[in-house]
Amino acid sequence: MRDRLKLHLEKTQIIPPRTSVLVGYSGGPDSTALLHLFRLLQIDCVAAHLHHGMRAEGDEELQKCSDFAESLGIPFVSGRADIPGLSEKLRVGVEEAGRHARLNFFRQSAYQTNCQLIATGHTQDDHIETILMHMIRGSGLTGLIGIHASRDSIIRPILPFTRAETRAYCVENNLWFHDDPGNFDENFTRVRLRHRLIPEFEAINPNFATALTRLGETVESEDQFLNHIAANLLQQSELPLNGNLQFLTQDCEASFSKTILSGSPEVLVRRAIRLATNFIGGELNYEQTREISRLITMNQAGSITTENAPIVVEVGSDDIHIRSLAQEEPFRFPLTIPGETESEIFGWKFTAQSASPTDFQRAPNSLDVVFDSAKTQGGLHFRATQAGDEIIPFGESKPRKVTDLLSNAKLTSTARRRLPIICDMIGPVWIPGIRLSERVRITPDTNKALLVQFESL
Repeated sequence: MRDRLKLHLEKTQIIPPRTSVLVGYSGGPDSTALLHLFRLLQIDCVAAHLHHGMRAEGDEELQKCSDFAESLGIPFVSGRADIPGLSEKLRVGVEEAGRHARLNFFRQSAYQTNCQLIATGHTQDDHIETILMHMIRGSGLTGLIGIHASRDSIIRPILPFTRAETRAYCVENNLWFHDDPGNFDENFTRVRLRHRLIPEFEAINPNFATALTRLGETVESEDQFLNHIAANLLQQSELPLNGNLQFLTQDCEASFSKTILSGSPEVLVRRAIRLATNFIGGELNYEQTREISRLITMNQAGSITTENAPIVVEVGSDDIHIRSLAQEEPFRFPLTIPGETESEIFGWKFTAQSASPTDFQRAPNSLDVVFDSAKTQGGLHFRATQAGDEIIPFGESKPRKVTDLLSNAKLTSTARRRLPIICDMIGPVWIPGIRLSERVRITPDTNKALLVQFESL
């Protein structure tokens, strides 16, 4: 098994050179074999064990896992979770709550231990069970792929191996492991499939595992092909939002031409809408996808809000607008002068530096500005727009509401919430991409000017 795994890793290159890997280690035969094989292959790794808080023997198993990792000279980290409580809180089954808790724990542990990848002990048996579960639930084509060998920094190195092989490996090498009683509890769908349904398929076709694995591989290549075509359709139909401030919301909203989408095959429209919604952070179910497709095809208006995340898909008369409903917390931070002030959360930065007062001509919607810094009161800071904000725009004599200026600029509601405006103790000084305040304009008497640039990271 060691030599086969070595060849598999060399062929797939799912673990690049000089990469540290966090191994999800439950103490079962699959993850035990994986951890031991990584040690033999001299792969830099850390063992991570999550106590699920479901069984009294969990404490003893945690200690034995720690001892086994120590015997191999592999660093060990552990955590605890209340899976039954999480199941009730999230209103999902215990299995789903466990997956959610493990993934969060693994990602946090990988970050803390500086591991670039997370490896789990999923085998070919898990892969087949997953495909069958998706079939039973009426999954689309994507669900028939099963378990991905590598996705989102999570790898499954022993996916080509069977559960019987990992158990035999542990026995042959006299390795400690334990069996989770949940693996024999037929109240779980996966266990019923394992002990009842799969043996029936194998009685019909002894090569059932190989056949279903081949199905998953075929579906994956065809699914990728369709995703590529759907992505091209999205690119052709995408409508620009927020002008030169589009980077403010490129991660949380998008808009597409209803005319272009409605003229495309329905199968691609459904896939395109799902892809776009997934990118924003939501997930449409079968009924929601069909309803959106119907609204587009029938040239009707309507909206759908996803259940797993606050994402809304709005079908208007001319466009389809997908946006996050998540509300950002109000922000207020000082502007670094001179220097850069970055927001990794929103993906933009300010750069401020001294400038010549003679070079100040800018278009009103420019993303850089030169103003008389001596006319500002107190230190400069940036914050979100607040109710009641007013500014006398450059070249004008009367104050105007900032909200009106943002609306006139045709910024989306999400962009308005995210746009940082530079203020002093009196109020707004500059609304990036919108207007500069008249009270800080450059005049012949100006001898101290400040250049501020606003741009995407």
